[in-house]
Order: sequence, then C-alpha cells, then structure tokens
Amino acid sequence: MSYLKRPEWTWQPAERVTHVHHWVKQEGEADVVLFGAPLSRSSISASAASEYPEAFRKMWKGFAAYNLDERIDLTKVSVRDAGDVAMHTTNIKESHRRIEETVEGLADSKLTCMIGGDHSTTACAVRGVKKAFSRERIGILQLDTHLDVRDPKALGPANGTPIRQLIDGETVKGEDVVNIGLHGYFNTKELVEYADEKGIQMVTMREARRAGLTETIRKAVKALEHVDRIYATIDMDVLDISVAPGVPASTPGGMKSEELFEALLEIGKSEKVRHIDFVCLDPQKDNHVSATVKTGVYAWLQFMTGVAMRT
Repeated sequence: MSYLKRPEWTWQPAERVTHVHHWVKQEGEADVVLFGAPLSRSSISASAASEYPEAFRKMWKGFAAYNLDERIDLTKVSVRDAGDVAMHTTNIKESHRRIEETVEGLADSKLTCMIGGDHSTTACAVRGVKKAFSRERIGILQLDTHLDVRDPKALGPANGTPIRQLIDGETVKGEDVVNIGLHGYFNTKELVEYADEKGIQMVTMREARRAGLTETIRKAVKALEHVDRIYATIDMDVLDISVAPGVPASTPGGMKSEELFEALLEIGKSEKVRHIDFVCLDPQKDNHVSATVKTGVYAWLQFMTGVAMRT
C-alpha cells in the first residue's frame, strides 16, 4: 500500500501542521517521511507524551539544518512531514489500530520516522510494517532503560508491553531484538527471565559504556544482519534523569545526552534501519528551558546526519 493512498480520517489536515522546519516539505515523495502518533492514554505512568509531536515541531525550527561537527548539510536529505495520526478521544485500541493501519500505508517509504506518543505506539507501528512486508524478518534495535516485556494480559496494550506484544504475537522473534541501555533496578527478575527465555539480546548501560556507544551500535547492527529490515525505537527514558527531566519514567544511571547523540549518529548510518521512532517524552514534565525537548530534537537531527552520510 502506498502512503499516497493513506486513509483520510487518520490524518490531521496538512494545513494544521504549522510548525515545520524550513527545509521540510508537506507533500510528495521524500527520503524520510515523518509523522506524529500523539497518544499517551496507554501509558502506565501519568504522561502527556501525546503533546511531544507538536513540541518537537515547534522546537525544531530553532535548529539549523547544518551539522558543524560532521560538516553535513541536512538539506541534502528530503523530508516530508505527513502530519499526525488522529487519535480516538477515548478508545485506546482504536487509536492503536489507526497507527498500525497508517504505518502499513507508509511502510514502503525509503525511511519512516514516528514521533510519539508513549511506547505502546511502537507495537502498532511494527505490526504495520509487518503487514506491509509480511515475508520479511524484522529486527528491533531498542534504546531503553526498560525491557518493555510486561504482560499485556495483565496491563492491556500499555507502554510497558510493546516488545512482548510483538514477540508473543509472532511479529518478531525474540533473538531479533537488541536492547541497549538497561541498567539498575528498573526491570524485575521475572521480566529479565522472560527476555532470557525468548533470546532478547540485552546490553546494559555499563557494557555499552565500556565498549563505547559507536562500537556498541555497530555490534548490534551486525547482530541483526540476518534480518531484512531494522526498526529502531528510542525510548527517551534511556537518558539519565539529570539530563532528561521530561520523561514519565526517568531514572538515575542512564545515558548522557552526548552518548545518545553518538548512538543515533551510528544508527542513522545503517542502510538496514528503515524505520525509527522517538517515544515517551512529556513536554509538561520538562524544565523551564525545555531541556528534554531540545535533547529530543538534537537526537533526531543526529540520526538524520547519519542518514545523510549513507550516500
């Protein structure tokens, strides 16, 4: 299904998306198609992550399209902002269905980027990709403090369950999931045992630091070389609470912002990464200078720099 045939009811009209960077277009073909999934009613923690797509667009205008460190002009990568998937006011499952259907329609784009929203949206997006490419094997590259393998039978399709939803639903194989950034006291023994049983490849924050983030991402991509495409999911709670106050499940001991930026640059370089999302950033919890929102936009731009370096 082509994204040009997207279901009309799933989208905010393009003219309502007013906060778009000068280099981004809103119609036609593009190297990257970006869209918002403004849903956070399904979050276990109280969250206004549904407001992040709009906050992202507003903050985005304050950044240049040139990366001084890498001497890369990002305008060489064409980006289309397709707007937001329109969420149902009260029905979470219907909102999830709309995300899944929309991603199925967008999946044949060169590269898709979803701005969430809580992490429940990832399960919907990956299912949409799988519907579009039913014969392909999808790998998950996850940056996260949490495994997100809680049981949806107990919690419903909440933000703590997406990876388990995908594994138990046979959308992805456990051994095709690499989770980087796990640390400390934020995953129960039972959840770690589930991950071990399913073959999830876990890389702790301590291990990633010792190896270096660039090398860690390279190893993760190599570990997924057997899959047909990689879906990268970036839960912003992978960051340390000191640099990311605006996430619902913030923790001490997480990534420094520069470590996340290093990781995203390397992820962007991989040709096999065809889809990415950024989730679980709550602008209402951010500090007075919007530190977390700025970090989120910077992280996305680092990914885009990596994409620009592919050619």
